[in-house]
Amino acid sequence: MSSSNTSRDQPDGAAATMVYVVDDDESMRGAVSMLLRSVGLAVQTFASAQEFLAFEMPDVPSCLILDVRLKGQSGLAVQEQIAASKLGLPIVFMTAHGDIAMTVKAMKAGAMDFLAKPFRDQDMLDAVTHALARDQERREANRVVDDLRRSYESLTAREREVMAFVAAGLMNKQIAGEMNLSEITVKIHRGQAMRKMGARSLAEFVLKAEALGVKAPQSTASPAARGSRN
Repeated sequence: MSSSNTSRDQPDGAAATMVYVVDDDESMRGAVSMLLRSVGLAVQTFASAQEFLAFEMPDVPSCLILDVRLKGQSGLAVQEQIAASKLGLPIVFMTAHGDIAMTVKAMKAGAMDFLAKPFRDQDMLDAVTHALARDQERREANRVVDDLRRSYESLTAREREVMAFVAAGLMNKQIAGEMNLSEITVKIHRGQAMRKMGARSLAEFVLKAEALGVKAPQSTASPAARGSRN
């Protein structure tokens, strides 16, 4: 890895993104940190996985550069811990002792990249850029789902039931029969639910229900069977 000039550290609170580096080799930690900071990235380095896992991470797009062979614990074991914690943090592995089996295992477990030491500066920068972009996308997708959940929680029990039946493909008349309501009452509940969910069309309403995993009661007959009754 070639040398790079360093820039002044960014304050953690002001960082738009964060890159974590875990390696028990102090010289490698310093070199990777210097490289990343030279292109304006905020970096936090750790000598052990324990230090990293105990760190309170800011809520910004992030990624982890992780050495495969750490004293006391392998990087692959750390990867398993991160996966179990549901952090969803993209990982770029680096190693001087990697082999094909190790690489395959790491990639199958969701690693973004696997760089053998010594690596080219540009390869590391490209891997980090890709990983940060992936985490940004994940966070945006999570925010969308969180917003949907908040909207769904604002629905009444009847509105949720109507939404579930709509998502299952039932028409207003069929829903009225299932819920023992008038068709006009079903229309009112559906309209209120669509408004609260921010759905501008029935198709969008159904897509939002599917994104939330909303399902009709299992005891409900299939749309075809219901259609034959109406």
